[in-house]
Amino acid sequence: MTTTTLAVLVPLLPFLGAVAGLLLGRTAPGFVRPLAILPTLAALALAVTVAVHQGGGKAVDAATRLTPTGGVPVDLALHVDGFAALVAVLVTVVATCVQVYSTAYLRDDPRYASYAALVSLFTSAMLLVVYSGDLMVLLVGWEIMGICSYFLVGHYWETPQARAASLKAFLITKLGDVPFLFGLFALAADAGTFRITGVLDAVATGGLDHPTLIALLLVAGVAGKSAQFPLHTWLPDAMAGPTPVSALIHAATMVAAGVYFVARLLPVFAASAAAMTVLAVMAAVTMVGSALAALAQDDIKRVLAYSTIGQLGYMTGALAVGDRGAAVFHLLTHGAFKALLFLGAGVIIHAAGTNSLAAMSRMGGLPKRIPDAYWTMTIALLALAAIPPFAGFFSKEAVLVAAEHTALGDSATSPIGAGWIVLIAGLLTALLTAAYATRLWLLAFRGHGPAAPALPQALDSVRAGETPPRQPLAMSAVLWVLAVPSLALGLAVGRLAGWFDVTSLAPTVTTAVLSTGVAAVGGIMTYASWRALRYKAGTNVPLGAVAAHPQALDSVRAGETPPDADPAASEVEAIATHEAVHGSVASAPDPGDPGRLLLGPLHRHAATGFHLDALYVALFVRPVRAGAELVRFLDREVVDTYVRAAGALPRLLGTAVRRAQTGNVQTYLAALLAGSVVLAIAAVLVAAAGA
Repeated sequence: MTTTTLAVLVPLLPFLGAVAGLLLGRTAPGFVRPLAILPTLAALALAVTVAVHQGGGKAVDAATRLTPTGGVPVDLALHVDGFAALVAVLVTVVATCVQVYSTAYLRDDPRYASYAALVSLFTSAMLLVVYSGDLMVLLVGWEIMGICSYFLVGHYWETPQARAASLKAFLITKLGDVPFLFGLFALAADAGTFRITGVLDAVATGGLDHPTLIALLLVAGVAGKSAQFPLHTWLPDAMAGPTPVSALIHAATMVAAGVYFVARLLPVFAASAAAMTVLAVMAAVTMVGSALAALAQDDIKRVLAYSTIGQLGYMTGALAVGDRGAAVFHLLTHGAFKALLFLGAGVIIHAAGTNSLAAMSRMGGLPKRIPDAYWTMTIALLALAAIPPFAGFFSKEAVLVAAEHTALGDSATSPIGAGWIVLIAGLLTALLTAAYATRLWLLAFRGHGPAAPALPQALDSVRAGETPPRQPLAMSAVLWVLAVPSLALGLAVGRLAGWFDVTSLAPTVTTAVLSTGVAAVGGIMTYASWRALRYKAGTNVPLGAVAAHPQALDSVRAGETPPDADPAASEVEAIATHEAVHGSVASAPDPGDPGRLLLGPLHRHAATGFHLDALYVALFVRPVRAGAELVRFLDREVVDTYVRAAGALPRLLGTAVRRAQTGNVQTYLAALLAGSVVLAIAAVLVAAAGA
């Protein structure tokens, strides 16, 4: 088969798997797991084949007219260059790992069939965005991801947290999609085509009449989809969904789509210095703010969510200084280690029975119970903190090097000020990233106190003098698969430059020393704070374990074997009971949390995301609700009054007429006679007046 045919099959196979899974989910449940894994695995094999054939060389283009529009045509177009080929491999690798992991994580979930089908559809939509050569076709995949995220984040719809999070994610991303759609139409109107190659040709020849307006409209959509300030607040709340969904959204699909879109159309944004400056400011605020928020979170998944926002800020910053190679390189490495972090967090939540880092810090023995998660998450956190030689170091260095070149005036595509903004914010974020990564590792794996209630299999093994069983193989194996690129992908930096059409992605001595130095300072400060506070933490029974496994703790106290709980059930209970047990993360003090010591008075603000949700409620939600109440009052008390009056008058007339209808013949005759007399008198009077 040709490369074009193979590329068409890559998004098509997961789509067919999703359709088959939905159709057979109830009638043939035994086929659900194969239909979830095999099409995605086949798409991975084909994506790798396409990447090998493409080889970082000339882009593969193919198109057919989809429909006549009477204006700008819409083509079913394919465009596979080095960017697209490698991002497609990332998407299929992460999606395959998520599907395999989910077979164990959601093994007893009654809605697993629909879940797996939606994950396959989500994967197909992202692959459509990656390979699409037409902006309208890209928009189809863009919007399908939005609706899939709504259903997947709300998978545990029984809990109010999941229902609210899914609706919030949908509304905020749609808020960004409105200007995004107008931007696409304006871009096509100026360029005369929706084809990406045609748009880039128009930019190269100066064919865009309104580059700043178009770029800013598109930036709004990217901010919503990729969770950038100020439309980032949906992503931390989306942690109410299943952990594998979080891995898929954060690592390789929805939030990566915005960064990939800007990388594809970077010349459009580079045509406006104002747009590049806006991108730089947005990236800087996002990076620093999210890193501060991550340092103050108690929920392990919310730490990782804010971490994702910050790392996406790095990618946006690389685009703001005109280096899409550095942006996509960081997208690839981040996809690997962030998927590993989320899937590892799922294992930790299952083992600890809580998503609270404060509760985990009061537990002992977690590394021994989950050694695979312990070692692989250590690798991923080192990559996140950009410690050499892990993958995150090389990709983050590529971003900082690009910012340095722009700041020194060596870039023709971005203002010098944008370079300084990204460089300073990037170095500060490197320090904060190392701090919250170290804090997560210390609180999760270096806790002291009694172990969480063990699962029945573990208790049985301990009583028999055997080694307790580890997590299911489907979950542990996936962690080691993702650990390989998290550790080694950065070593391929020399080979990847050709795929991204850049001369080099290698780090320089200046930025390497600076970024590694500030990362080391962040890690050491956090460790020193943790050691200083270690003996203030206490060693009481962790409240999170009580909340997540109340019946297990009761059984242990009674000397009985506690009931089993699958990983997804543990997560649902942990999420639903977190605030009820621990209270607000901003007001429930934990004397052993180094984040409180490092942030000081800033901690309570950072823990709530700097009150942006409260600000949006005051500025938008309350006025809209007040307006809705006003409309309801006017409709009920004014409009309905006229409607009721229009019906009341005929009803009164009918009542009066009905009273005259007595059914008495004598009454009717008397009325007839009286009427005749009145008419006769009236006729005589009229005649007399006329005479």
